[in-house]
Amino acid sequence: MIKLENVTKRFGDLVAVDSLDLHVPAGELFAILGPNAAGKTTTIKLITGLIQPTQGRVLLAGRDVQQEPIEARRRLAYVPDFPFLYDKLTPWEFFRFIGELFRMDRKRIEAAAGPWIERFSLEPYLHETIESLSHGTKQRIAIAAGLMHDPQVFVLDEPMVGLDPHHAKALKDTLRELAARGTAIFISTHQLSVAEDVADRIGIMHRGRLAALGSPEELRRQAGVSGALEQVFLRITEEEQTAAGYARPGGGSERG
Repeated sequence: MIKLENVTKRFGDLVAVDSLDLHVPAGELFAILGPNAAGKTTTIKLITGLIQPTQGRVLLAGRDVQQEPIEARRRLAYVPDFPFLYDKLTPWEFFRFIGELFRMDRKRIEAAAGPWIERFSLEPYLHETIESLSHGTKQRIAIAAGLMHDPQVFVLDEPMVGLDPHHAKALKDTLRELAARGTAIFISTHQLSVAEDVADRIGIMHRGRLAALGSPEELRRQAGVSGALEQVFLRITEEEQTAAGYARPGGGSERG
């Protein structure tokens, strides 16, 4: 469902994503982890068509994001870490707006939005202006709106930011249900516990490349540790940093 083929993105001399090959099949919940500036957000922007690759191509449900952008985006839902929701609209007006973008009629919009409004406890806010709502409520609105057209691919950047424990659990349950129905899900997060809790496979990105890829247990074997995912993450990113020419903490200087 999500396929990146030899994807590279350069910004001048900076290689933000370097020759990335990745396949997230239908029904898989994939999480990408990495330190700051590892290339995670750039990868998401490439998947969603917000930026063009310098080389390589991205496919969503078999559609080339650059060659067939409209058809690719019909199959996609994307929730960024700070979603833009048109503050002067109410949540219900926003749902109607999003539904009409996907050529849904009024009855279909109401039927599609209803279950997600209930799931994410949005009923009390439907006729308030979005600008008056909390970040967590806006996040839930963005998630509900993204799911209305039943996407084949669901991409989320830091999806738990701003969510209280109740709605974080509701989102985790939703992601599992979507994956069971065949949706390909790609999430980026700094919360290692979230990745370990929900993901079928995890990729650890460092300096624009996938440093490790596999299930949580496979990553533990690759890293040679048996503890928490945090230990795996630190071991792999430290090894990648050392291999790239950086000294370990407390010893020597960094590469110039």
